Amino acid sequence: MMIHEVTAIAGQYKKRKRVGRGVGSGHGKTSGRGQKGAGSRSGHSTRFQFEGGQMPFFRRMPKFGFSNTNFRTEFWAVNLGKIVAHDDFKNGGTVNAETLAKAGIIRDDSRDLKVLGGLPQGDEALKVKLEVTASRVTASARKRIEDAGGTVNETGTRKDRVRGVDRNAEDQTPKNLTKKLKKQAWHKARSEAFARGEVLKKK
Repeated sequence: MMIHEVTAIAGQYKKRKRVGRGVGSGHGKTSGRGQKGAGSRSGHSTRFQFEGGQMPFFRRMPKFGFSNTNFRTEFWAVNLGKIVAHDDFKNGGTVNAETLAKAGIIRDDSRDLKVLGGLPQGDEALKVKLEVTASRVTASARKRIEDAGGTVNETGTRKDRVRGVDRNAEDQTPKNLTKKLKKQAWHKARSEAFARGEVLKKK
């Protein structure tokens, strides 16, 4: 018989551990269960991640996972007052990310542009004509620009384009319903049906 023939079957028939057969066996008296406590009783089970009360490994290790923070929309926010105070726009003109970056009002065009309606203290109305193209324009800024004879073109953010929102239209409800918006629409329809005394079921 060769050694490789022995090792092929070694451990095939393992003798069971016989406990409680006297102190001479090495597994007598407490039968390998130690002294007293929950661990010496039958039916006791410990979570596999339990480490005797110290901070477990899965809580010590750094966590990685999904976060919406990576998908937030970053804006360059600029007040109308700051725009018209600049020499390039004091007599009006075209306002967009490129012209504002060239004037040094914003750093670059890496972010979406948002135009706010803030004017210097004491000024209620805009006195120059501006042609504004931005991702977002607040309601107060739009009103002041249009009252001064200017135009506003709101291009929208990536989120607006995904949802199918036209920022220049009066109806700005999303045309492309995402999963979340579909769920919101379903709950709204169900609530309205319930108010009418009807029961709305999902198709």
